Amino acid sequence: MDAYLETERLSLRRFTAEDAELLIELDSDPAVMRYLSGGVPTAPEVIREQHLPRILAGYEKWGGELGLFAAYEKNGGAFIGWFILRPEAEGPLDEVELGYRLRQAAWGRGYGTEGSRALLGKAFTELGMRKVWAETMTVNRGSRHIMEKLGMTLAATIPTPEDMEPVEGSEHGGVRYEITKEQWEQQ
Repeated sequence: MDAYLETERLSLRRFTAEDAELLIELDSDPAVMRYLSGGVPTAPEVIREQHLPRILAGYEKWGGELGLFAAYEKNGGAFIGWFILRPEAEGPLDEVELGYRLRQAAWGRGYGTEGSRALLGKAFTELGMRKVWAETMTVNRGSRHIMEKLGMTLAATIPTPEDMEPVEGSEHGGVRYEITKEQWEQQ
């Protein structure tokens, strides 16, 4: 399948209907899901019947240019997780969310920063975006560090959604980081 985006060490591609097992394996790791569900895995049927169809529909909706993208190591081809670049459901089309979910084996290797930096470049140079934003829990220092390394700035604190209240650190709420095209160009 054609690459959506390539970096020095990563290749990102669109998910296919055959990729459910990759998502199931990723979401079954309690450490990966720590700041999302308190470590509770996503049920396989939810991934197969809800998440994956929504991912594939997103490619149709946004002409294949935005959505959730499977990430692989170029050297060896291992699936390491996914990156996201997409607008909010009812949000403006020139403001997109940047996100990532990586397997533990990929943590601490700079992949989150590398993939995100390349997506920022694509968003601002090829896709005509005005702003890119990302959200995480206040206590998720790993994700916050990546956002800061990308030049994103803390824009707001956000309340914890009800479904995340049982998650460790939820009492501290969340944070939203942003970067505009102008800020990105000045780096």
